[in-house]
Amino acid sequence: MAISSRRFCVAPMLDWTDRHERYFLRLISANAWLYTEMVTVGALMNGDNHRHLYFDKSEHPIALQLGGSDPQALAECAKMAEDYGYDEVNINVGCPSDRVQKGAFGACLMAEPSLIAECVDAMCSAVDIPITVKNRLGIDDQNEEESLHQFVDIVAQAGCETFIIHARKAWLKGLSPKENRDVPPLNYKLVYQIKQEYPELEIVINGGIKTMEACLDHLQYVDGVMVGREAYHNPYLLMQVDNAIYGHASDVLSRKQVLQQYFSYVEDQIKQGSHLKHMSRHLLGLFQGQTGAKAWRRHLSENAHKEGVGIELLQEAMGMVVEC
Repeated sequence: MAISSRRFCVAPMLDWTDRHERYFLRLISANAWLYTEMVTVGALMNGDNHRHLYFDKSEHPIALQLGGSDPQALAECAKMAEDYGYDEVNINVGCPSDRVQKGAFGACLMAEPSLIAECVDAMCSAVDIPITVKNRLGIDDQNEEESLHQFVDIVAQAGCETFIIHARKAWLKGLSPKENRDVPPLNYKLVYQIKQEYPELEIVINGGIKTMEACLDHLQYVDGVMVGREAYHNPYLLMQVDNAIYGHASDVLSRKQVLQQYFSYVEDQIKQGSHLKHMSRHLLGLFQGQTGAKAWRRHLSENAHKEGVGIELLQEAMGMVVEC
């Protein structure tokens, strides 16, 4: 199996994977593939494009995730992404929230593989960067094996070569988005089966992956892994990625060394008008498992919102932690 550039990905997570978070994660791993929060086509076509699309060049490799189902609109937005320098555009066919369904995108589109194929075709015709899809196994009462095979068959024929598969079905009727993270059970074997049956496609597995050991286990069967909440709540997990996943020898920085590297970015962003709380919220899990981690979180949570605070607050909180 060839080494995939998407061998380790951090999932697109609404309200979490903003540019401040991505810059921070890039200090920990040089190779992890990063995804933006989902951006709707309406937000790009009718809003402040620069606010939604801007990223720091250090964030490469980086993908923009789009929410939408109109082929022409998605093609136009993909072109915007290419012009901004993104390495990939990903279509959201996995989010189960009510708000997403009302916008005619997300997991509900698993029921319309031909429409997604039209979207992929239009986008591939508009840009030279890869167009990928993040999808579920199926939705509601669909037979997940049949629905997934049908979906991959149809969408791959339209030009999609990379599928990021969340290894559980989405229940759009009766379950909240939070409940959809745990119900129904994960079916990793079905994702492995897709890779066996479509060896020419790049298959990335997502859902419930929390440890480096689990990542390495999955990589025996698929091309890549995508980690979501664990990468946010325990970001230091990424310190193992470059060596263990990509085989790149790199310096192992301590948590405090990573934080100190982030200080100059924080200072620069504050000068540009950002507030410390917009960056510090992404740091709460940095010292997970270390002595003083609770004091670190409390000090930031209670003080980062105050007017005029800067890196001195981070330095104070860092002094409360003893790394193991």
